[in-house]
Amino acid sequence: MFCKHCGKEIDDEAVICPNCGVQIGDLSPQKNTTNILAIIGFILAFILPVAGLACSIIGKKQAETCGGNGKTLASAGIVISIVEIVLLVLAVVFLLAFAFLGVFAGLSLWS
Repeated sequence: MFCKHCGKEIDDEAVICPNCGVQIGDLSPQKNTTNILAIIGFILAFILPVAGLACSIIGKKQAETCGGNGKTLASAGIVISIVEIVLLVLAVVFLLAFAFLGVFAGLSLWS
């Protein structure tokens, strides 16, 4: 690339021409925001898996606007939430199945 002011060749990623000192590109730093929903979704995945799943999905979609931050964390929150929801559903089904079978067998789960 060439400087528009002095015409000398400069690096393609240069922001200021090293020869004449004129600003070539944008000096403002890249906005690197934190993806709060990805963090909240990951934490909630362990405590309230349904809320963690929702926040993680939204956080993953929001990762592009945050410069890619939190995409992996949101993905982990989604996986953990789904695994925990499946385990909770299986636990409830087994508990109800054993209670149902115990009632018909004359046994009580709570005695």
